[in-house]
Amino acid sequence: MQKSISFKNANIAFSDQGKGTAVVLIHGFLENSTMWNFFVPELAKKNRVITIDLLGHGKTDCLGYVHSMALFAEVLDAVLKYLKIRKYILVGHSLGGYISLTNAKMNPTKIKGLCLLNSTSEQDSEERKKIRNRANKMAQNNFENMVNMSISNLFNPENSATFKKEIDVVKKQALQTSVQGYIAANEGMKLRANTNHVLKDNNFKKLIIIGKKDPVLDVKKSLEEAKKTNSEIVVLPDGHMSHIENKVELIAILKNFLKQC
Repeated sequence: MQKSISFKNANIAFSDQGKGTAVVLIHGFLENSTMWNFFVPELAKKNRVITIDLLGHGKTDCLGYVHSMALFAEVLDAVLKYLKIRKYILVGHSLGGYISLTNAKMNPTKIKGLCLLNSTSEQDSEERKKIRNRANKMAQNNFENMVNMSISNLFNPENSATFKKEIDVVKKQALQTSVQGYIAANEGMKLRANTNHVLKDNNFKKLIIIGKKDPVLDVKKSLEEAKKTNSEIVVLPDGHMSHIENKVELIAILKNFLKQC
């Protein structure tokens, strides 16, 4: 059951289930907390699991026209402070990974473990920034087409038929994101800094999970990133949406990771 708090006059929706070590699941761009519906019941058997709708996503309001990673991380802090949680594990998918890294930079002593799921501590390349600029312009003119195209491109192309039903659900959820929320998050991701040092300089448990056929992240670069940041890495066989394409393998990996933190 979702609850909410007010942060800078914006409504922030979240859920809190289970008892034990606090685990915060942070969704990605154009997603919302429902992306974790398969995982929460399993993980909440032995942990306290918190999910949050990010600014401009799900049932959470927008807060201005640029949602920086620091602002997203402040929202996370506000929810955890409200819940009186002092130590926690972060699992962030894509955008959620960038936010997890920023939160860990702000609160290194509070973090017991950090998992980047189809995410990276690298900043946007110049080409990626140009893509975000074009996407924002397209979103203003034809948001539905932009969203449908963006979601389809996140999966391993070989899975388009296998996961057609799931892809349609993701598209429907994505269209609940406002145009303002879309643009504000894209602007924030475009401006984010490199956070390799957050992984490299801290002793909490670190795990990077990537897809071998991820169209967004290059697997070779992710392997190099894991090596230079002293992070464990797991390569799954499919695309950017491991929570759908490889959910059975992923739940086992996450359970094992939580035990080690």
